[in-house]
Amino acid sequence: MEMPAPNSMVLSAKPQIVARLRTVLPPDAVIEDAAETRAYECDALTAYRCPPLAVVLPRTTAEVSDVLRICHEAGVPVVPRGSGTSLAGGALPTADCVILGVARMNAVLETDYDNRFIRVQSGRTNLSVTGAVEQDGFFYAPDPSSQLACAIAGNIAMNSGGAHCLKYGVTTNNLLGVTLVQMDGTVLEIGGAHMDSGGLDLLGVICGSEGQLGVVTEATLRILPKPEGARPVLVGFDSNEVAGECVSDIIKAGVLPVAIEFMDRPCIEATEAFAKAGYPDCEALLIIEVEGSPAEIDEQLALIKAIALRHNPVEFREAADEDQAKRIWLGRKSAFGAMGQINDYMCLDGTIPVSSLPYVLRRIGEMSKAIGLDVANVFHAGDGNMHPLILFDANKPGDLERCEALGADILRLCVEVGGCLTGEHGVGIEKRDLMGVQFAPDDLEAQLWVKDVFDPRWLLNPAKVFPLAVTASRRAA
Repeated sequence: MEMPAPNSMVLSAKPQIVARLRTVLPPDAVIEDAAETRAYECDALTAYRCPPLAVVLPRTTAEVSDVLRICHEAGVPVVPRGSGTSLAGGALPTADCVILGVARMNAVLETDYDNRFIRVQSGRTNLSVTGAVEQDGFFYAPDPSSQLACAIAGNIAMNSGGAHCLKYGVTTNNLLGVTLVQMDGTVLEIGGAHMDSGGLDLLGVICGSEGQLGVVTEATLRILPKPEGARPVLVGFDSNEVAGECVSDIIKAGVLPVAIEFMDRPCIEATEAFAKAGYPDCEALLIIEVEGSPAEIDEQLALIKAIALRHNPVEFREAADEDQAKRIWLGRKSAFGAMGQINDYMCLDGTIPVSSLPYVLRRIGEMSKAIGLDVANVFHAGDGNMHPLILFDANKPGDLERCEALGADILRLCVEVGGCLTGEHGVGIEKRDLMGVQFAPDDLEAQLWVKDVFDPRWLLNPAKVFPLAVTASRRAA
């Protein structure tokens, strides 16, 4: 994976840069020791690593502003970092950059149940947002698989979703406002504690911008009352394609489950060995959850069962109580950890029209056999957000390159059928060189103009999202 050569002038000025950062931050908030910076040399895309020049861990918006102002004046690139759970290399450092981590910015600043919002510092973890309001009967809807660890800052950067985004939407549908610090230290308040703002939709520009336009230090999030009840069912099938057809038929029927999750045989077997959830012996399974009053749940599940039975499932299992519901979800929530125990893998994130699921699943299987690498599928089937896990051996010469080639072909397939390169993981470096597959040169140029406005010197996360050849002149200038 190509990355820009570090700026030798910045490298040689490290003592002066660190000294200036220490003037605006507490002693424990600046990390410069080479051994200690290795903790930040990569994110969850661990195939690529590079220790940064230094790491800063501010606690307030004012400290973030001071850090960015210093780096702006010195021409030092800055890579914002939430919890480091990015699967696309969004927080991968360069040797001449300062990592700006927001993990210590984790406070709840305001809670308003009447107007259904919570304002938090952006380093707060996703799951702990719900934790702050659930005793009062509320929750925060987006729920990425990494929600125990991932930060709201990263969720905003990548527009994260999760299992329940089919009904409730992704981060952009639940984000009301942000405090954004620009590269020169300017602090902006965008949006607020209401559903819509006048003027340009800058909040929509910020969400999903992957830390390229500014550093989000505070976020105002929509919270929702907990549903009266919820119930999952597990449906097993004897082929991936049939499971995909069932998903398509459920969506076409106008039913809106809160979640439809898909797992294929390799993933089922791995999770059974790991979590022992009691899943059936089948080629593919769906976990479908509905919510509402008991009468609403019964009505929705009756329709879903009727649709599923038309596809001859090998098993249809409805949770009878809370314990059985947890067992149904146990394997799915353990999937990524379970796969990590048996293989190195790269997790992709292409999104496709739901109607294309059967075709795409078949093509992934064919492409997997052709290149000689296994692929396990576990993903949010209801909105077509694919997460193929390409299994490879990181210690075997050439395997990583074959994995990358297969991943690129799968993502091209997603675009070919009318989908896009990413649903919630972002572009980062993983999909950077594929942006030309989805966007024409004029489309890319329009996006670059937005970056020019917010960060004219191209110092914020400058080597991500866009192909390096496309941004070379801007970064050099």
